[in-house]
Amino acid sequence: MKLSCFVFLISFLFVSSSIATAPPNPIYDSFLQCFSNHTGAPPEKLCDVVLPQSSASFTPTLRAYIRNARFNTSASPKPLIVIAARSESHVQATVICTKSLNFQLKTRSGGHDYDGVSYISNRPFFVLDMSYLRDITVDMADDDGSAWVGAGATLGEVYYSIWQKSKTHGFPAGICSTVGAGGHISGGGYGNMIRKYGLSVDYVTDAKIVDVKGCVLDRKSMGEELFWAIRGGGGSSFGVILSFKIKLVPVPPRVTVFRVEKTLEENALDMVHKWQFVAPETSPDLFMRLMMHPVTRNATQTLRASVVALFLGKQSDLMSLLTTEFPELGLKPENCTEMTWIQSVMWWDNKDNATMIAPEILLDRNPDSASFLKRKSDYVETEISKDGLGFLFKKLMEAGKLGLVFNPYGGRMSEVPTTATPFPHRKRLFKVQHSINWKDPGTEAESSFMERTRSFYSYMAPFVTKNPRHTYLNYRDLDIGINTHGPNSYREAELYGRKYFGDNFDRLVKVKTAVDPLNFFRDEQSIPTKPSTS
Repeated sequence: MKLSCFVFLISFLFVSSSIATAPPNPIYDSFLQCFSNHTGAPPEKLCDVVLPQSSASFTPTLRAYIRNARFNTSASPKPLIVIAARSESHVQATVICTKSLNFQLKTRSGGHDYDGVSYISNRPFFVLDMSYLRDITVDMADDDGSAWVGAGATLGEVYYSIWQKSKTHGFPAGICSTVGAGGHISGGGYGNMIRKYGLSVDYVTDAKIVDVKGCVLDRKSMGEELFWAIRGGGGSSFGVILSFKIKLVPVPPRVTVFRVEKTLEENALDMVHKWQFVAPETSPDLFMRLMMHPVTRNATQTLRASVVALFLGKQSDLMSLLTTEFPELGLKPENCTEMTWIQSVMWWDNKDNATMIAPEILLDRNPDSASFLKRKSDYVETEISKDGLGFLFKKLMEAGKLGLVFNPYGGRMSEVPTTATPFPHRKRLFKVQHSINWKDPGTEAESSFMERTRSFYSYMAPFVTKNPRHTYLNYRDLDIGINTHGPNSYREAELYGRKYFGDNFDRLVKVKTAVDPLNFFRDEQSIPTKPSTS
């Protein structure tokens, strides 16, 4: 592939008064003229691409992919400009012109960053919206199935595009169909085939990225170090991901799903305790997610534990397996449903009638939909005792709306070296997500629910990894550290960087220093450059 690069020429000219209908806006005018110069498009043809705050399209475009309502209020910081890129050249011009004006650039694909880092900043900033760069090209003749996936494509669109070409192929990525592929994959990416196939990044064979110079690079031209970094280290620290080439994986014609729920009165404690020993060790074809939430039954508060599963095989084989390995689950044939893999994708995406609906529902991006939420994460490497679980259950019920999600590892995950990609957590038993949602938009409610989440996080400490307490990059959590990009930038970054990446943090810093030495691509939790020794 040819290396395409814009020449770094910046012209600070103002747009003519015949084009500008809003009050004078020198920042927008300078950016627009620069953008026009580098794309070759006249300014009047860019009104749906370069959006100042005065544009009628600004707010709808910004709001469309804000998925956390905490950052969708009148008080939330707003970008000075949103760039709704339609082409690679738009992305290249955005990087060049933002850098020339010395503003911060935030890149957003699906908007599911839990703490809004892809579209919020306390410093003057622009947002590069990638949602139009969503092309997906599936080639079943290439390497038994591959696809080029635009960063702005959703996972639902990826799964649907694969299904159109093959009913026996899939891709190991997330269960939420509206998540953007660019952020999901570059942060590691996982789903309910993680035990069979590992992470999404394990199946990335090529990529296209715009670097700090505005050049479009592929795997060959970027080199293996940068290619390693963007497969789990978060693309936004190194450039703008345009697309990934992914290898597809085989799936059987029929799979089986089930959900089993138990309360404390129905021996949920025994089930949860045994789950820790079975879920990470059973057949790699079986993924059993465990979810725990406080509920009220017969006017009494209790805790409900739910096991939700995907088995890459027939119901009869699943029943035989779990009757032997996990009798505490009490799985019955009527709990199970056989379906196609694409139907299981919809079922996991909360479509209970998945066998009755068309896969086209996966194309629904559900824009401008957000709830108030906070997420945190942990990793467990030693099974939690029944006493420990009892303590956590008690604290969950005291917290109220807070829930926990346990995602088992093992299988393929334990076979891949922890240094193969920046994701260092492969050898753990399971990952924990702390989850809370609320509806009240007031700041008092937010403070209350955030405090509950942080308090429970402290109660969880004895049962999870330590020194550092590991966490998952794609479950963004600004509580674990923020980089102010001052003289202590590297030291600040180590606080969160070691938790996200372990010892792989050092290699990421080396790559960052080589490809973006002036730290243009930065955010509240980006990879820092190596500190000067002078």
